[in-house]
Order: sequence, then structure tokens, then C-alpha cells
Amino acid sequence: MSSLKFRFSVLHLRDIGFKNLALWVCALICLSALVGSFCALFLWCLEEVTHLRLVYPFLLYCLPATGAVIGLLYAKWGGASERGNNLLLEEIHKPDKGVPLRMAPLVFIGTVSSHLCGASVGREGTALQIGGAIASSLARLFRLTPELQRLYLIAGLAAGFGAVFGTPIAGAVFALEVLAIGRLDYSALFPSLLASIMADWVCQKWGIHHTVYHVMFDDMGLHTGGYYAVNAALMVKICLASIVFGLISRFFAESVHRLTPVLKRLFPSFWLRPFMGGVATILLVWLLGTRDYLGLGIIPPEPAGASLVTFFSTHHYDWAWALKMLFTVLALASGFKGGEVTPLFFIGAALGNALAPLLGVPPELLAAVGFISVFAAAANTPLACTFMGVELFGSAGLIYYALGCWLAYLCSGHKGIYTAQKIMTPKALLCRHSGGAFPK
Repeated sequence: MSSLKFRFSVLHLRDIGFKNLALWVCALICLSALVGSFCALFLWCLEEVTHLRLVYPFLLYCLPATGAVIGLLYAKWGGASERGNNLLLEEIHKPDKGVPLRMAPLVFIGTVSSHLCGASVGREGTALQIGGAIASSLARLFRLTPELQRLYLIAGLAAGFGAVFGTPIAGAVFALEVLAIGRLDYSALFPSLLASIMADWVCQKWGIHHTVYHVMFDDMGLHTGGYYAVNAALMVKICLASIVFGLISRFFAESVHRLTPVLKRLFPSFWLRPFMGGVATILLVWLLGTRDYLGLGIIPPEPAGASLVTFFSTHHYDWAWALKMLFTVLALASGFKGGEVTPLFFIGAALGNALAPLLGVPPELLAAVGFISVFAAAANTPLACTFMGVELFGSAGLIYYALGCWLAYLCSGHKGIYTAQKIMTPKALLCRHSGGAFPK
């Protein structure tokens, strides 16, 4: 019997074709190596330009001109690349002309120059677009079938996300989960996982190190009766905070979607909209007297300033989340490139830090839950963000991470930061009994 099974499996592999299988594996290796290397270069450039901006504060005053140049570059050479991450999702759902390779250098230059001058944007958009552009070009080079091209593009997204954040498992799941609300395409799971792991490995081999966050508190120990902390009162408090996380993420997405067309009507020129966004950012810095909300915000420009690192401490920042949201919505709506994810991390961690003393929750725990939950709700990817919580903060708080991500996701509505997402399964069971109606 065992010999028959072995012979059947061999015949099955022959039907698939060893040549095609080898070509597919080689294509994944090439994709992972290229995306991991470009993400390493991108992260190194971000670190360097952030350092320059802190050393030379006058660079902030170059932000309007930088925005104008970015707008002109996209107007002249961008084409479909202007649609950013939504173009990638559209090509996966319904392949058309593919993702242009020029998307990668355009978003690379646009994001690095935006960070050099202090625009409050992220980095995930750049990583995803680099991964998608490289994947689409290699798929045409390897002459992959339409179905394999689709899987390859998903793997490119996974590679970019996993490498830029150092979270390969979350990267693989994110690439599947972000496509449609309520459905996972498991046919792409293995290539996505393989590409994400290899890209992250390549990125690290180039000497890139990711930020380390320390989340420890008394209830996270073996003395609670198990490895995972379970505290009923704490769970109730996490639930209350997660509802707020979900509502804030919805407000963020709605703000970007509503402000963007308003600014386009007010400033129809490609270069004028980001120029005015840069001017408004400078005015906000003058008005508030702080530069804490420029750039990624991972490390504070001054000791004890608001940043992702300082939110995981006993120092409390009451309104940092709102100010970061203001800077980020303005930057994204006016056309600066980079993405929303790292600012969403900042907003979530800052909000968790602000709510911690009100709810009596350890600040580092609620900062960690807010970090992943606000993004989970805004991107409609709660499973990926649960894995991200484990990869970034350790597994002891898994129950709280999962609870926060899923509850925030349910409270955020269907309209997230990616407008090309499809709704396959409504978030509430009530929708199934009301004709699919649900607040969008």
C-alpha cells in the first residue's frame, strides 16, 4: 500500500511538471531576494534621512517644494502608479495591464524625500508597491500563467510587508487577508509564507535591525495558571479600549477619504496640492511648538518626546494620538507618499498609552494592543495583526492581542484605508438578516 501511495505521488508530480515546479520555486527565490534587498535599502535610507532631518531642522522648510516635485513626477511618469496600493489589489482581483515597474522607483523616491523633510507618512505603502511592481515584472519575464501571476503578486505583497516590518508570518497572512473582508485565499498561503520568510531573511542579512518593544507586566506569567495571561477584569478593560480603537481607526480612514477630494478641488494642480500640504505642516509645527509628529515617529526628536518607543513606558501622553492623526491625514490627503501603517501604529500606541491610566491597565500592554488593533481595524486584517503582536511583543499577551484586534475590527465598519478591498462576508451576523445592510 505504501509503495502504491509513493508511486501515485510521483505520478502526480510528473503531471504537474518538474520543470514548471522548478521554475515556480526559482521565481519565488528571485522575488524574495530582490524585494528583501530593496526593502533593506529602503529602510537604510529612511534611517539616514531621519537622522539628517533631526540634525538639520531647516529641512522641514523644504517640505512644500519637495511635495511639489513629487506631484510633478507622478503627473509626468506615474500613470496608474498614482493609485498606489489600491492598484495592486485591483490587479489581483481582476488582472488587466499589470503593475508598472516604474511604480517601485517612484514610490521609493517619493517616500524617502517625504521623510527627509518631515512628512508624517509611513513605509508599508512603499514596501507593498515595491513588492508588487517587482512581482508583476518578474511574472511577465517568467511567462507565468494568469493564475500563477496572481499568486505571484500576492507573494510580492507578503514579501514587502514581512521584510519592512520584520514580521514574516504577519506579512504572509496580511497579503491574503487584505484582499477581501471575510475571506482568505489559502491557495496563496504557501508561496506568500515562503516569500515573506525569505525576504525578511535577506533584509536582515543586509544588516537591517528592527525596533524592539518590551511588553512585560505582572499578570503575564506562569503564576496565572498557564503561559498565557487570563484576567477577567483586564479582559473587560481591553474590550472597552478596543471599541475606542476601532472607532478611531474608522475616523482616520473616513478623514483621509473625505479630505482628499476636497483638497483636489481646492488645488487641482498636481504640484500645488502637496505644496500646500507642506505649508500647512510647517504652520502646525509652529503652532504646536513640537516636531514629535513628523516622519515615522519611532524615536523621539527630543528626550521624553512622543514616539512609538516612549509610549511603552510609564510616561503618559494624553493627546499625542490626535495630533499624529492630524499631521498624517493632512500629509496623505495632500499627496505625500509612504503609506498609513506606521502612523497608525503611532496613533494606536499613543491612544493605548493615554487610556491606560483611565482604565487602570499597564501602559505597555495597552500601548501594544492599541499598536496592532488600530491598524487591524483600519486595514480589516485582524488575523495578520494578531500574528504581528506575537512577532513584535511576544506570545504572553496573545489573548489580549487577539481580543483587541478582532473587537476593533468589528467596530470599524467596512470602509478601511484600502478602497479596493472587497466585502465577501459582512462583519456582523445582523447583516445576513437585513439584506446585507451595514454602515459603510
